[in-house]
Amino acid sequence: MESKVVKCSDYEWDSVSHKEYKDDQSCYKGVQRYSLLGTRNDEQALNFETRYFEVETGGYTSFEYHRHPHSVVVIRGMGTVILDNEVCELSLHDVVYIAPNTLHQFHADHGESLGFICTVDRYRDRPTLPDKDKIDDIVESEKVRKKIKI
Repeated sequence: MESKVVKCSDYEWDSVSHKEYKDDQSCYKGVQRYSLLGTRNDEQALNFETRYFEVETGGYTSFEYHRHPHSVVVIRGMGTVILDNEVCELSLHDVVYIAPNTLHQFHADHGESLGFICTVDRYRDRPTLPDKDKIDDIVESEKVRKKIKI
């Protein structure tokens, strides 16, 4: 891999196009994904992927879980994240660790877009959308149940 800098201006990176967040558009609202590092042929030496997600005002990511952990750093706006049975407030530069098998969902619910860098292993399992039984087993909080978007 050749060393390089990918320049950014107003949350748009040179030669990095945004993509729909997921193929199934029914499980989220207003989310764009940018694969910044780790997905192109010249970056195969990396064992991870660095991605940027932007959730538009009023939007949310899918409510999901998976076997792999990942980390998130908020670099734009404010919002909330559901982590299993808890709703956590997020603001600029907050860092989130999502442990394996944790139900999670990000919300841009503070009147502005929520943007975050997400780092994951290059080789990982696919996210799973929980069924009603899984949600009932884990989520006891009425506040969380009302917040979940499916």
